[in-house]
Amino acid sequence: MAKKKPKNTGNTICLNKKAKHEYSIQDKIEAGLQLTGWEVKSLREGRGQLVDSYVILKNGEAWLVGAHFTPLKTACTHAFADPTRERKLLLHRREIQRLENAVQAKGFTCIAMALYWKNDLVKCEIALAKGKQLHDKRATEKDRDWGRQKQRLMAAK
Repeated sequence: MAKKKPKNTGNTICLNKKAKHEYSIQDKIEAGLQLTGWEVKSLREGRGQLVDSYVILKNGEAWLVGAHFTPLKTACTHAFADPTRERKLLLHRREIQRLENAVQAKGFTCIAMALYWKNDLVKCEIALAKGKQLHDKRATEKDRDWGRQKQRLMAAK
């Protein structure tokens, strides 16, 4: 008998771990997602990925691009399931305007940081971010290593 995967016990569905390494995060916003039935079932099983996902703003709407939700074999038997389709983000008009202004004027980009459950609804945490240069990435890694080493030294005393 095959072992069943444990269900996702926490709120978090998936994280974009690569984003913190590639970008410096300035501001975070919570947005709702417009999903179909099979996508919700897939996310309940923990089959979502945000690795190369980002947010585009067009016609006064925000769209999540590049997120991959693997369809379940049993959930979508009657319809074609496109795992990488663009998904609409549900935001207020003022929030979309603020994002558009920052992206156009200040050189920021919008990326998806995390997907999580909030009262049986799927929420997406999006962030305004600027890309890091190679020397910035090295400095961040050096600071992280020094923090670990400092913790080891303090624990040894």
